[in-house]
Amino acid sequence: MAESHAAATDGGNIIRSHGYSYFGDLKYAADFTHFDYVNPDAPKGGEMILDALGTFDSLNPYSRKGRASGTWIWETYESLLDDMPADAYGENYGLLAESLEYDEGKNWVVFHMRPEAKFSDGTPVTAHDVVFSHNLLLEQGLPSYAQAVKIRILTSEALDDHTVKFTFAPDISRRSLIDQAGGVPVWSKAWYEKTGARLDESRLEVSPGSGPYVLHDYEVNRRVVYRRNPDYWGHDLPINRGRHNFDEIRIEYYGDDTAAFEAFKAGQYTFRQEGDSKTWATSYDFPAVQKGWVKREEIPTLYPPTPSGFVFNLGREKLQDKRLREALALAYNFEWTNESLQYGLFKQRNSFVENAPHQAKAAPEGAERALLTSLGDLVPAEMLQEPAVEPHSSKPARPNDRRNLRRAMALLDEAGWSVQGDGLRQNAKGEVLTIDFPYPSSAGPTLGPVIEAYARNLAILGVDVNLEKIDPAQYTLRSRERDYDMVFDSYRTFLEAGTGLMQQYGSTDAAISLFNPAGLASPMVDAIIEKALQSESAEEETAALMALDRALRFERFMVPVWYNPNNWVAYWDMYEHPDPLPPYDLGYLDFWWFNAKKAAKLKSDGALR
Repeated sequence: MAESHAAATDGGNIIRSHGYSYFGDLKYAADFTHFDYVNPDAPKGGEMILDALGTFDSLNPYSRKGRASGTWIWETYESLLDDMPADAYGENYGLLAESLEYDEGKNWVVFHMRPEAKFSDGTPVTAHDVVFSHNLLLEQGLPSYAQAVKIRILTSEALDDHTVKFTFAPDISRRSLIDQAGGVPVWSKAWYEKTGARLDESRLEVSPGSGPYVLHDYEVNRRVVYRRNPDYWGHDLPINRGRHNFDEIRIEYYGDDTAAFEAFKAGQYTFRQEGDSKTWATSYDFPAVQKGWVKREEIPTLYPPTPSGFVFNLGREKLQDKRLREALALAYNFEWTNESLQYGLFKQRNSFVENAPHQAKAAPEGAERALLTSLGDLVPAEMLQEPAVEPHSSKPARPNDRRNLRRAMALLDEAGWSVQGDGLRQNAKGEVLTIDFPYPSSAGPTLGPVIEAYARNLAILGVDVNLEKIDPAQYTLRSRERDYDMVFDSYRTFLEAGTGLMQQYGSTDAAISLFNPAGLASPMVDAIIEKALQSESAEEETAALMALDRALRFERFMVPVWYNPNNWVAYWDMYEHPDPLPPYDLGYLDFWWFNAKKAAKLKSDGALR
């Protein structure tokens, strides 16, 4: 629990704490020595070698030009508050900041920074760097982020070299204010001023960070290497004990997943998180597995699966008709796809928060119903009276379920798309119902056949489907520009209320947000998000998030597909992890470690060079 002390000003309380959660509860006390799930005595050493697909020409993830190299660059930067621990959510603990204080109304927050914190070039991390980084994101970061933050955080100021204050706008939700301010990555002001670099430019030169790793080497389109900073300032902090255990993290790039898998079999990289069901079911019988050199694990997770599926571009006029979207969704046969193409290994995803306590199921009742009713005409009557929208069921015996296709044809007729002499559907203007559907050539071996089977069913309905298998660079550009009718993409799940919900699902940034591939802009969804942001108890928050899940499913902007209740991982037998693993993060770059004896045995056996 955060400590609370009476304030001399404002007639309220000032809360001082080593961490932050919106409702004030923290799992770990101020004197905690390490997170419960880590091995505090985990050895340091060795390397973790991963794969990435496609190409890269930039190491700056904030540029909207070019293709940036993954997200591993975040291992080099830190923020005032760390990400939430893997055994709790909605909690953050001090990293660059040793403590924080804020008024009871959350009108401002002051972070007290650790004076020992240093960038990798040896210069101190100061409050001036924090303010600079905050403003840099507002000036040169993603427009949707900047717009959201500018109306919420009014000022940031360095009170001295190691004290920084943020002041928040009045009359708005207090959600995602303190954690937003505390979560900004901190960059070196001196480096940016010296080099003249911009945050929004594509570049391979990176600024020094204060994190446990530094960029060591790279070869464009081939590999990126990060090494532990031997002079890392924070390795003895309780928040870091048992974490960041590898001396080196190396990412090897491959043109597609088939080439990547062959490289894994040969030991060119040593840890693989498998996402393709066919590969998992049929291809892990190679000699290294048979000899016990490569281990396979299915690790359960409690974190809701990523809401992936076939996403409609709502910016296209024809796809703004929900009847059309529902009809096109009916052409997807999960049961046949799962049994015939995915070896029966997946479950059908229903919800944006699958298996979470706030997954919507039956007709709304109690607090959720009261919330929806309070929104008046924004909420259709059927949402109040019927269970949450569920994906249709299909017969697994054949790719196309005739019952569902008949329903789809009736909906298309109702929506004004009738079949003409050439078998294609046209509207009253004579326009053919076409669907442009690009997907990347680097995708796993199963995604292509899945999309092709879905497209064949759409063709039966009289839809002219233009499937395009394109290279990753083209695909990135098409995705950014929303140059598609449909795309296989994903949204982010949500375990708590936060302003990030607006970036993902809200109307304000729908036209520009990279996190909203459908361009969803629903007044009902906006109103529910606002209710979630205003919730003042865990019970109110749960009701609002359940209503949000219900509303998102009602809008039918995505055809939900499948999910895996487990993490499939395969690795050369020189890594170890805590047992049990925490529920919310696999953590292979965080709290796994390297076993030098096992690695030496693999080399002596001739398994690895």
